[in-house]
Amino acid sequence: MKLGFIGLGIMGAPMAGHLLAGGHEVFAFSRSGVPAAVVAQGAQACASPAEVAQKADIIFTMVPDTPHVADVLFGANGVAQGISTGKTVVDMSSISPIATKEFAAKINALSCDYLDAPVSGGEVGAKAASLTIMVGGSEATFNKVQPLFALMGKNITLIGDNGSGQTCKVANQIVVALNIEAVGEALLFAAKAGADPAKVRQALMGGLATSRILELHGERMIKRTFNPGFRIELHQKDLNLALEGAKAMGLSLPNTASTQQLMSSCVAHGGAGWDHSGLVRALEIAANFQISPTPANPSAV
Repeated sequence: MKLGFIGLGIMGAPMAGHLLAGGHEVFAFSRSGVPAAVVAQGAQACASPAEVAQKADIIFTMVPDTPHVADVLFGANGVAQGISTGKTVVDMSSISPIATKEFAAKINALSCDYLDAPVSGGEVGAKAASLTIMVGGSEATFNKVQPLFALMGKNITLIGDNGSGQTCKVANQIVVALNIEAVGEALLFAAKAGADPAKVRQALMGGLATSRILELHGERMIKRTFNPGFRIELHQKDLNLALEGAKAMGLSLPNTASTQQLMSSCVAHGGAGWDHSGLVRALEIAANFQISPTPANPSAV
């Protein structure tokens, strides 16, 4: 198939690579330029999102935030200027569910289909083609794109209409953030009490407290490897979406709010680009105590 991929960062580059490995043509665009490695795999670099939309039948977008998706789709030389009847836009970014419904309506008005399909699994999942993909849109469009999703992920679910995928992703980010915060508190408590945090983590991995967060991010906290992964500034953005939605619905999400404030503390201390496991640094700063020594490693904090 003739596919387009816009946004080739930490996540997008390996995702596009899997589509290429699946035997598809990929027309690519990225603000910072299409990575040489993706071109070497066979991607054809384009000068604009509009050119991608002209050449591809299904266009994937994977960019950081709601304004970036709006610009890619509807800005100067955007997808809307190059798309034609019968084509499909699949936004795999993590953005506002409300804006997603508006974007879908605009694309539908051009006689094209739209899916919102945010992902979970981070850089590891993107590289391993094991992403969880949460999809909003029509069943017919989902069925058409599903074989392509299967090249990039393992757990692929049609949640409901447009916007439902993004709603599911916001819920996912609440769960992940609060789990990271809980693991950080637990390891900080253990280390401050004089226990070996690595052995505490090992023990917890065999009980009810076990989780992927404890496995992956607990190890990062102990080893001080906070190179992203998934940047704190992006998770902070996702929690802001959760709190904005909660306010609009009259919901109280107290732990989401407190965890978002911890992420804001990390950003204030220069941690916008840390992996989201670096959330533990806000707890450590407040406690004036660090779980384990910082190694002589440029990727550590």
